[in-house]
Amino acid sequence: MLDKTTIDGQEDIVTHPVPKRLLNSAECPTPHVNSLEQYKSMWKESVEQPEKFFGNLGRELLSWSKPFETVQYGSFEAGDVAWFLEGELNASYNCVDRHAFKNPDKIAIIHEGDEPDQVRRITYGELLREVCRMANVLKGLGVRKGDPVAIYMPMIPETIVAILACARIGAIHSVVFAGFSAESLRDRVVDCATRVVLTSDEGRRGGKNIATKCIVDEALRDYENHSVEHVLVFRRTGSPVPWVQGRDVWWHEEMAKARTFCSPEPMSAEDPLFLLYTSGSTGTPKGILHTTGGYLLGVAATVKYIFDYQENDIYACMADIGWVTGHSYIVYGPLTLGATTVLFESTPTYPNPSRFWQLIEKHKITQFYTAPTAIRALQRLGDQWLDNIDMSSLRVLGSVGEPINREAWDWYNEKVGKGRCAVVDTYWQTETGSIIVSPLPGATPTKPGSATLPFFGIDPVLLDPTTGKELTATGQTGVLAIRKPWPSMARSVYNNHSRFVETYLKPYPGYYFTGDGALRDDDGYIWIRGRVDDVINVSGHRLSTSEIESALVNHEAVAESAVVGAHDDLTGQCIHAFVSLKPHIQIADGLEKVLTLQVRKTIGPFAAPRRIYIVSDHPKTRSGKIMRRILRKIVNGEHDQLGDISTLADPSIVAVLINKVHG
Repeated sequence: MLDKTTIDGQEDIVTHPVPKRLLNSAECPTPHVNSLEQYKSMWKESVEQPEKFFGNLGRELLSWSKPFETVQYGSFEAGDVAWFLEGELNASYNCVDRHAFKNPDKIAIIHEGDEPDQVRRITYGELLREVCRMANVLKGLGVRKGDPVAIYMPMIPETIVAILACARIGAIHSVVFAGFSAESLRDRVVDCATRVVLTSDEGRRGGKNIATKCIVDEALRDYENHSVEHVLVFRRTGSPVPWVQGRDVWWHEEMAKARTFCSPEPMSAEDPLFLLYTSGSTGTPKGILHTTGGYLLGVAATVKYIFDYQENDIYACMADIGWVTGHSYIVYGPLTLGATTVLFESTPTYPNPSRFWQLIEKHKITQFYTAPTAIRALQRLGDQWLDNIDMSSLRVLGSVGEPINREAWDWYNEKVGKGRCAVVDTYWQTETGSIIVSPLPGATPTKPGSATLPFFGIDPVLLDPTTGKELTATGQTGVLAIRKPWPSMARSVYNNHSRFVETYLKPYPGYYFTGDGALRDDDGYIWIRGRVDDVINVSGHRLSTSEIESALVNHEAVAESAVVGAHDDLTGQCIHAFVSLKPHIQIADGLEKVLTLQVRKTIGPFAAPRRIYIVSDHPKTRSGKIMRRILRKIVNGEHDQLGDISTLADPSIVAVLINKVHG
């Protein structure tokens, strides 16, 4: 009999034990952490004796050209957190050289192109040669240690080569998601004052060509204040592209001239590794700054323990390299451990909705990491797309980007994992660098919808949002904060440290402020409730948007939901819900009323939406994230202030939604 938990009025949330198969050495390698007791002991040491725990882990997982002496220094109060002082290392060496020296023929990258038959396999030996060549090319273009380099490229191995080449010479890479508009790219280029931009002639995605080089040209056109001197262009499709003489150079021509040796630059553990810009509806872009030693340890440790990486595993993260998930869990985490990492250029439904599952079968993937939105979309298209596909190689299924609703969790577990895999619902942020709350596959019983327990070194607390006092009783919802520094956390906002301190360290002095609300249940499990600014206050009731969304998705007709708050003179705020239906579900008269009753029954009358809109789709990024800020502005009549919508997979949906709400 499985244990059950009551959360949000739902009494049938089942606790799933660790799959027996994972603990059977005849079927699977022994997990690195194979009991809840072992996890608790390691976590206790990591928060009570972090110098000992992370000192040992840093020496185990990373190679240092100069040993560190001081494991951790600084505090949240002073805004001067630092790890592994005196230590020197190079991220490129850790990701490539040491594995190439040991086993040059091991596959480092499996690249599955836009078409299923476009597969490249790159060994660690080949990767080392390519990274060294590109490092020398960058040097030839005048790039030096500490210089920022902008990378605006598709999901191809050369993007990883560019990232690691920057790390090799100590340049700070700033990867800009290749779905961003020219204006957004320009903002990021200007903010970091880069002199070199790396791009491709075009990208490929879902059977379509994407005019990557033209977007770069537009970003730099008619703008005299940018600092760009060189644009290095990789030939991906061979289509003709505009050319600026004296500025633009071909990748293949420069690489042909470059030597295959480039000595890695010794970097302080606290030297910058990369910038990653976060965007909002207003204001200047915010360049989150991550450093070398602590970040590298955080991503390596989480791949080892949360994905239970074992030698000869085939690890696949479906994120875009332009987001932090791609940085941490396609590039740096797997490659630091010498893993084989899968780089996927296409979409989950091209050329058909079996693409993900065929990918797993073809490459015998052992760990598969994707977003709840992709899971729900594929669930919505039907189980027939999984028929006759062998996914028995899988051990760990990961979810990232937002809390996963129970129905999607169950489908992922039962239909994809066949109940034989661990499902790790991971919680983290661009600013945390690596996963901070998650199950461990061989140790943690799981509950659908809960990120479960903190990772090593993470000491989470729930705070009263008004007083800032710690909430110790179970069942309470509060602001999720972290009590102590951890290695992979961001150190600053580029050229604006005061903005970093004001945003993350000042709201609740002595804590790192995640900006998310959460609940802790009787087992100490953490349930993420979404952004604090996604809490809707209706007549004094503080309601989590994810809580209402979960109630809506539990209805058999609903595929996805997104809930936002709108201003109301009487109640302060009221609830608007945007709901898409499963295929073949007809919009019946009274469905909105039925869904409203579903929320009333699950949560209470105070949570009933004022309006429910049945929509064909939501405004989503190419990676599948629902852009709730756009919905919020639409319902509040601010659709003339939407900000940048160029990351949307289908920008035309915005006009449809505006008409739906205000037409």
